[in-house]
Amino acid sequence: MNPAMRRGGIGVWWRAVRAYSFPASVAPVLVGAALALESGNALWGLLPVVLLCSVLFQAGTNAINDYFDFVRGVDEDDPYSGSSGVLTKGLLRPSEVFVYGVGLFGAGTLLGIVLLYYRGLPMLLIGVAGLLGGYLYTGGPKGYKYLALGEVLVFVLMGPLSVVGTYLALTGEVSLAVLLASLPVGSLVAAIMAINNHRDAASDRGVGVKTLSNVIGFRASRVENLILPVSAYLFVALAALFGLLSMWTLLVFLSLPLALRNLRDIWISGEESVRELTYLVVRTAQLHLLFGILLSVGITLGVLTT
Repeated sequence: MNPAMRRGGIGVWWRAVRAYSFPASVAPVLVGAALALESGNALWGLLPVVLLCSVLFQAGTNAINDYFDFVRGVDEDDPYSGSSGVLTKGLLRPSEVFVYGVGLFGAGTLLGIVLLYYRGLPMLLIGVAGLLGGYLYTGGPKGYKYLALGEVLVFVLMGPLSVVGTYLALTGEVSLAVLLASLPVGSLVAAIMAINNHRDAASDRGVGVKTLSNVIGFRASRVENLILPVSAYLFVALAALFGLLSMWTLLVFLSLPLALRNLRDIWISGEESVRELTYLVVRTAQLHLLFGILLSVGITLGVLTT
């Protein structure tokens, strides 16, 4: 075994936060920052703070998710499981993962005081919403993940809330245009959760976890996994057509080949082989980041060329 992956090694702590999923917290910040270029009073020194807060909150969410899924008997030692494996393989104790997650939330909160100093109460409200949304994903008496609300709330928290929050932190303002630009970002981050839940539907159902995927059934869940990414491209195309976004934002279509590969694999997979789609969780996270980068570049070019 790699020394870093031994019990308590640095690699184990890194594995516990599932860093491959961090694009979900990076892409909204990039889009919000690109939108802030039009503002003449953006405080760009706050951008690293916003980015680090976003990543810390997601890392905390992932660790707390591992803890509650494990202690509630949701996770199992399965090569196709979506957990980090640090608990199912005995690499860390549950109490260690819980404290780790709370510590990551604490670090993000302390860093957020900088944003609160500059932007006041609105920033506090967004920060509290992000903190509660991350913890209550699986934490508390009954996490919303277990109530078939995962995709909806993740769409809001890591789409509109993150993009608008970034824009607010940098400029002190909010606008309808920023909210509209956040919608495709939300669709794709919801797609990450949707494919995860699609893969885990049978095992989740077996332990009484009510995700949207196992509520609506395999076929409807497969359709959901097609609709979410397609809606992101469709929204950008329509927004550009009607002048709500720059035509440069059509650069997002350069990521379409990756999206089509994912959609093909989702569509051809049968219910008996769905557990093998773990790789699609990672590929959807990659799609989300690539789409976010291209959208940010398109927004930036639109600002620079007008």
